[in-house]
Amino acid sequence: MQFEAHHLSALAAVLRRGSFEVAAADLSVTPSAISQRIKALEDRVGTSLINRGSPCTGTRAGLRLAKHAEDVGVLESQLSRDLSLGETTGPARLRVAINADSLATWFVAAMALAGDVLFDLVIDDQDHSADWLKRGEVSAAVTSRAKPVTGCDAIPLGSLRYIATASPNFMQQWFATGVNADTLALAPCLTFNAKDALQKVWIDRNFDQRLAPPTHFLPSSHAFVGAARAGVGWGLNPETLVRGPIRNARLVPLLADAPLDVPLYWQISRIMAPALEPVTQAVRKAAQKVLIAP
Repeated sequence: MQFEAHHLSALAAVLRRGSFEVAAADLSVTPSAISQRIKALEDRVGTSLINRGSPCTGTRAGLRLAKHAEDVGVLESQLSRDLSLGETTGPARLRVAINADSLATWFVAAMALAGDVLFDLVIDDQDHSADWLKRGEVSAAVTSRAKPVTGCDAIPLGSLRYIATASPNFMQQWFATGVNADTLALAPCLTFNAKDALQKVWIDRNFDQRLAPPTHFLPSSHAFVGAARAGVGWGLNPETLVRGPIRNARLVPLLADAPLDVPLYWQISRIMAPALEPVTQAVRKAAQKVLIAP
């Protein structure tokens, strides 16, 4: 089945912007033209592609088609560069699934190095970000999974080191008798979201016990550090984000010499890998400056 390029670009614009009107402005056409293109595309594939609302979101089929449109844009940009045509439709767009801590610590540097690319980042836990690749909704992912998703390559980036930290006052209040299974079972901890297992993994590795301490859910890397500094709870924070507070005695490691190193991989669609080689090189270079070498 072949698709009209302007139909696909309309779909991608609506899902990217969440609005027919804003998508129309992006493509310099009327909202009516956008509606007609979406209807023609839906008629062609025989299913709904957009959940109309505020914002508009994609159905499973719509997300797959929108990603296809963006992949085509990346391949066309590469072809124009290779043939020195000097004619492009603008920056290539790339959808990437990434964990919040990588975004907070090193991935922005990769974006800056990548050149003429517009990123659409999907935030998910490193243990689950590869699922977006498996569903065909992104072209690349930063993930903790070493086994490549079918049709993808997995490139080791290094390990992101985490330190279990809390404020001095929190340590005095909850761990006056020491950090052990009994005190950890009672002390409030910080958890990014329901998918975040870092705190439980750290407890299991250091105490060989499965505990379920009371927890605050806090889906923000920087707020995670702030909450620890404020004495709200203890949590696993990237070493690069807590190095300063530890040095200034605003945070204290729960245990000396007990880091948790999480290996990360750059998984990328094998079909898109040649076109995205500049992005891959930027990702590897940025990762080398922060992550522990594999």
